[in-house]
Formats: sequence, C-alpha cells, structure tokens
Amino acid sequence: MLLVIDIGNSNIVMGTYVGKNLMKHWRISTDRQKTGDEYGMLINDLFRYQGVNISDVRDIIISTVVPPLVVPFVKMCERYFKVKPLVVGPGIKTGIKLNYENPRAIGADRIVNVVGAFEHYGGPLIVIDIGTATTFDVVSETGDFLGGVIAPGIVASSESLFTSTAKLPRIELVPPKSVIGHNTITCMQSGIIFGYVGQIDAIVHRIREEMGADWHAKVIATGGLAKMIQRESKTIDKIDHFLTLSGLRVLYERNSA
Repeated sequence: MLLVIDIGNSNIVMGTYVGKNLMKHWRISTDRQKTGDEYGMLINDLFRYQGVNISDVRDIIISTVVPPLVVPFVKMCERYFKVKPLVVGPGIKTGIKLNYENPRAIGADRIVNVVGAFEHYGGPLIVIDIGTATTFDVVSETGDFLGGVIAPGIVASSESLFTSTAKLPRIELVPPKSVIGHNTITCMQSGIIFGYVGQIDAIVHRIREEMGADWHAKVIATGGLAKMIQRESKTIDKIDHFLTLSGLRVLYERNSA
C-alpha cells in the first residue's frame, strides 16, 4: 500500500493507494507547531477509525509547501511506518519539462498537480488549484510545464476584509442569490465570490489569448472550494478533488525504481 501526503499551508491531504485505486483519504488542518509524534498518533487514529492497518503501508511520498514540516513528517514516517519517504523536491523525476527561470522555485504542489492532470486528461491544460493561494499552471500538448499565474486565495481575501476593517464581519463563503447585496453580509459574499470567479475567468481568457486562437486547453480545477467556484464560472471544465493525490501516486511510480 502506498501512502501519499500533500502538506499545504491550510490543510494536509492524505490518501492510500493499492495500485492505481484510491482506497481511503483524509484531510486535516496544517499545524506548524505539531511534532512528528503528534502527527504520527493523529494519523494512526485516523487509520484505525477507517479500518486501515498501519503496517500495510510499504511506501510513502510527501509533497509540501511548508518547509518546517518536512523533518517532522520524515521522522514520523520512519518511526511509525518504518518507511523512509520520498519527498518531492529537486532531483525527483517528474517526466515533464519545466519551462521556468528557476525550476527549484516551483512549489511542489504545482508540479504534482501538473503531473497528475496530464496523466489523466492529456494536454494542453490549464490547471487551477484553489487553495490558500490560487495557482494557474499552463501545460502543453506534450505535458511540458509552460509557466503560470499565482493569485491570492479566496479565503485569504475574505479574511483580509475581516481583519483589516473595523466593522466588516467574518462571513460564510456561499454565493448570494443576487449580485446586488441588500445587507453587509450578502454585499461581501457577492464581492468576494463573484469577484473571485471573474478573476479566474479573466485570467483563463488572457492565457488563451496569449497562447493563440488554435490553442484549445481543457481547464481542470482542484481544491476545497473548487466546486462552488465552478458553478459560477464560465471557463472551468472539470473538478478533480483528488488531483494532487493522484499526481503524487504517478510521481512515486516514476521514481520507485
């Protein structure tokens, strides 16, 4: 059994694979203060609740955009799983060409998403990850990473209104029935959600214009709020909530030898 772990700024997503089949998956909050032992006990409890035997895990791959958690997770894997994990980073075989000024500066999550998306959907693609930050990654017909866009995430934008103003409240991120709000909450929901959808559609449109009229890319989105955004978006073709997990599986297969 393969355990894949993606450590994001807000959440840690994990899954177990047998072959190409995703058997179980979990999402927990990222806590930079937790030790390897604390994460080990937490994951052990999650496994036990789902009826997964921790000793069945033979291989582990980790991607992270939170460098301080690399060492705790590696130590956790070695102590609780008796496995030395593969960590996505410089030197790993991706199977794709990275057209970037400094490939080492590309977030591990972006590489993983591009690998997973091209494996499942082919190219060309625009891969959107709606997380703490929102990333747009452009993939060629042959799977090459051509570059992309990084924008503030919708949750971060919402929180900035709450923390930076005296009277605006923290709100639930759900689309209002009308773009014109009639109270403070619906006004904020409209501005944040419809403004964010407009940003996504505008950036996708600009990428397509820049790539040329003959460039017909499928737009794949992932992330916890992706489905809500897709309902309002005119450009997102498909939601894949497990894109990062499947990308980690593909990367492990390419490096397992």
